[in-house]
Amino acid sequence: MNNEITKLIGKTIIKIVGMEKDKDVIIFETSDGEKYKMYHEQDCCESVTIDDVCGDVNDLIGSPILCAEERISDGEGEQDISATWTFYHFVTAKGYLDLKWFGESNGYYSESVDFCRVDNN
Repeated sequence: MNNEITKLIGKTIIKIVGMEKDKDVIIFETSDGEKYKMYHEQDCCESVTIDDVCGDVNDLIGSPILCAEERISDGEGEQDISATWTFYHFVTAKGYLDLKWFGESNGYYSESVDFCRVDNN
């Protein structure tokens, strides 16, 4: 489990880029000038992308993040392929948004979603 996502709690997001199905990078920009990146460093025999966005992305913009949680579910995809579903739940006073990433590989590669603060340069 990646507790880094909790760094967004208390921050006000002013811009989100890439939160769409089949994308593999999301950039969050906060009112205090920080940027955060949610992504997966793709390798040869794997795929990790956004599978579903449930809620209105605009509910996360302009209001402090009250809750940011991550949950992971592992299993098997089609044809005995390793699969991981990573769920994110975000809450503001305006509403909530649930984000689902889906990763699959031959079992030898990571299917995790990374979250980190990025340098603004």
